Amino acid sequence: MTLPMILAPLFVLVLMTFALGFWLAALRAPAFSRGEVRAEDVDLRQPNWPRRTMQVGNSFSSQFELPMLFYVLTILAIITKHADFLFVVLAWIFVGGRVVHSWVQILTRNIRLRGLVFTINFLAVFGLWLCLLIRS
Repeated sequence: MTLPMILAPLFVLVLMTFALGFWLAALRAPAFSRGEVRAEDVDLRQPNWPRRTMQVGNSFSSQFELPMLFYVLTILAIITKHADFLFVVLAWIFVGGRVVHSWVQILTRNIRLRGLVFTINFLAVFGLWLCLLIRS
């Protein structure tokens, strides 16, 4: 596999993380400006933001959980030269699942669907690590 093919899913996930961060800033700043939220109401992570802001914030925060295993894995796969077709397919499944997970988390309150999508993501990244372990 070529380096761009291996890095493409990683770059998509990074781009989505930045998009969520900008979206979150665009929601939070006006909430402060309008006086809907005061600093002392949220300075210790109290859940006092408007619903949509909380949903986007939770989605943004979750990009620093399971995806961290994916980022490390991608770097290791490149260094060890163990990134093959299966790696790229599983990487795209993981990243596609992360995109779906974010949309479900932001646009719905469907915990079952979010859990199902998370499980697919979890299994994809687990499979990636298992492949690296077996091939190393």
